[in-house]
Amino acid sequence: MKLRQRILILFTENVLAHPCIVLRRQCQVNYHARNYHLTPFTIVNIMYSINKAQGPRALWKGMGSTFIVQGITLGAEGIISEFTPLPRELSYKWSPKQIGGHLMLKGLTCLIAMPFYSASLIETVQSEIIRDNPGILDCLKEGIGRAMGFGVPHSKRLLPLLALAFPTVLHGVLHYVISSIVQKLVLLLLKKENSPSLPAENSSSVQSMLDAYFPELIASFAASLCADVMLYPLETVLHRLHIQGTRTIIDNTDLGYEVLPINTQYEGMRDCINTIKREEGILGFYKGFGAVVVQYTLHVAVLQFTKILYSTLLQNVS
Repeated sequence: MKLRQRILILFTENVLAHPCIVLRRQCQVNYHARNYHLTPFTIVNIMYSINKAQGPRALWKGMGSTFIVQGITLGAEGIISEFTPLPRELSYKWSPKQIGGHLMLKGLTCLIAMPFYSASLIETVQSEIIRDNPGILDCLKEGIGRAMGFGVPHSKRLLPLLALAFPTVLHGVLHYVISSIVQKLVLLLLKKENSPSLPAENSSSVQSMLDAYFPELIASFAASLCADVMLYPLETVLHRLHIQGTRTIIDNTDLGYEVLPINTQYEGMRDCINTIKREEGILGFYKGFGAVVVQYTLHVAVLQFTKILYSTLLQNVS
């Protein structure tokens, strides 16, 4: 049950949604763009244009690297929690000290994964028109190179990892905190709503699975959605800082063809925020937001399809 739930969440958040993640990130780092793609209609149109010009690979680039980053994050979290008193999970009788240690663990894993996150971000936004075929382990190689200060040459505008540490940890910890709180609240509300109609002892296993399975999926969906929407401006700033000085060439998200260089000169997080506000306006922080709408619409469709499937099985059993 838990395994099926994890597989479905993994599929919807990383595989099915990957083209939306690619477009979302490209829009976020494209300070040239006149079209902010705030609605799903323009995003779908630009997806079609890029797919027509470059083929389907252009929308699925960097997917392997996102799994590598997740693997590094989970591995680092497990190792740190094993050799330190920092708790990986919070017990029911938690204390402020436990919460502090748990959040510190999350922050440390964000720091360890940070150079690999940078490498993965480059893979997802780099235009297919100008790049060679990337290897499966390029994300690891580039991440280690970024951490050690060697590898592919970067420009002088490249921000040191130390300057990226605060916004990266801030985004990672806030995303975890928001999603955890929302998930627990939604689960609590759903359990209260469903408590009068608990399944009887002789109810089918399909009904039991449906009753136990769906609240978890809906809570996970709501948690991811709320965290992504609330932290979208911070994510835009974070991606701009990570990509600066990496000599990355992205697709023109206004046209769907041609390419554009990234030549920003932000001095840090505060300068990036002030520059976006001054040159692109408040909506500049929400460039590519239409991709989030498309992503979670697809997520809702998968949830609805799964519910219909289980409901059909339930009817056949009864």
